[in-house]
Amino acid sequence: MRSLDEIGLAGPEHLDPAYVAGYDRKAQFDPAADLEELHSHGLGSTSALIDFGAGTGTFALAAARVCAKVIAVDVSPVMVEALRARVAEAKLTNVECVQAGFLSYEHDGAPVDFIYSRNALHHLPDFWKGIALTRMARLLAPGGILLLRDLVFSFEPHEAEERIADWIDSVAVERPEDGWTRKELMTHVRDEYSTFSWLLEPLIERAGFEILSSDYGKVGAYAAYTAALVRSV
Repeated sequence: MRSLDEIGLAGPEHLDPAYVAGYDRKAQFDPAADLEELHSHGLGSTSALIDFGAGTGTFALAAARVCAKVIAVDVSPVMVEALRARVAEAKLTNVECVQAGFLSYEHDGAPVDFIYSRNALHHLPDFWKGIALTRMARLLAPGGILLLRDLVFSFEPHEAEERIADWIDSVAVERPEDGWTRKELMTHVRDEYSTFSWLLEPLIERAGFEILSSDYGKVGAYAAYTAALVRSV
């Protein structure tokens, strides 16, 4: 089956060196809570983890300091270049950087214990989300854990106009270097593939996972799922 052009779907900003150089400030992401969640499910010094959509490596580098191996995967060559530079600067020897996407990554070696992905799966339409989740399940050892964070809408279609407006009003910033502006968020809704929670969750389960916990945040535009692999498909 012919796959998608994942680089084309990633968005031109993720291929822009100037954007990537300012990404960490823009994202303002602290990986501590996600590491704590994975630690509660057994992440430790013998664990292997794949980070899909690793970006500039904020989570991957933090995870590498507490587990045996991290495979940091991102479809953007510019992101991967920045990631490799950060790994080299940190003198980490247990991080493998791979330019690939959910649909094109080819794994070499034993199944991993954990998969992590933050704000990346929404670049794929729902059909391909299902394929990506199934591919991720096949990379995990039995009982392995997926921690998936993304922009996911936990409301009904008839609520969309009001809820999307409330979300944008609550998070938009004036300057793009400080976060995501109203224009950027509106572009996301229009051009990217964030889905409803009640569509994404069956896709996760059909891929062979049991959802152990879900968190929809305060505005219903983000979701975090911790899921365990319970069957192979």
